[in-house]
Amino acid sequence: MNSPRATLTFIMAAALLFLMADHPARAETIEYEGLIEPYEVVEIGAPAEGIVAKVMVDRSSLVKRGQVLVELESSVERATLGKARTMATFDGEIDLQQAQLAFTKRVHQRVRQLAVISTQEKDQVATEIMLTGYRLKKARENHILAELEVDKMRAMLARRSIKSPISGVVVDRYVSPGEYVNNQPLLRVAQIDPLRVEVIVPAQMFGRIIPGMPAVIFPDLPRFGEQAATVTIVDNVIDSASNTFGVRLELPNAEQQMPSGLKCLVRFEVEEDADEAKKATGWVVRGHEGN
Repeated sequence: MNSPRATLTFIMAAALLFLMADHPARAETIEYEGLIEPYEVVEIGAPAEGIVAKVMVDRSSLVKRGQVLVELESSVERATLGKARTMATFDGEIDLQQAQLAFTKRVHQRVRQLAVISTQEKDQVATEIMLTGYRLKKARENHILAELEVDKMRAMLARRSIKSPISGVVVDRYVSPGEYVNNQPLLRVAQIDPLRVEVIVPAQMFGRIIPGMPAVIFPDLPRFGEQAATVTIVDNVIDSASNTFGVRLELPNAEQQMPSGLKCLVRFEVEEDADEAKKATGWVVRGHEGN
């Protein structure tokens, strides 16, 4: 038979469960310091060595993906492309072999009608038809190769124009016209739309901050006001030394007015931890006790 104390404990537990079911977990506001960074930073190099002819941008220039940023000296490539294009238009050899094939076929037709022509001569004419057909095929193959050479030279010329792989802003410019470049970077470009926000969070928040969760960003420059961001990455490894883990958020910056490198405050709205809610009410149930 249960004691009155055990009965009271059971009633308290039932009441707690009722209260928790009737009153869902409350939202808890937490804030951490963060850093606004570029979404991506690219060191742009040249796919071919050569002399810099033009640099179309400078530091802080806004650039679009696919925009030409640097041009290398390309007079040789342009001349070679022009020659290849001209060669691709030549079809005189094809016309010659077509005419030769037609003539050989007419000769063969007349030879077949002559009884005084030996078998060897007839065979010689037939062989000439076959050889002319091969020469015509070879001429057509050379024409295809000439067209492929145009494509090759066009690609080589395109390598002399260095384009931006992303839309963003030029952070650094390393070269000027007249410089010889080989393997070194030419420009440094940062993508600032969107931006990313990096924040370090205590380990006890693991599982309460998840990808897709919204947050509010307060940049150090007050004129930018509150900014809405979304959690994109939550580290699955907790740093044992600091007992923290990293969280990354994506911050839209369509006008590209907000600079990267700003410190900020990151505010999350998370559900109150269930265990902490129980402790706050003072209803901690340890279990049934006997007499």
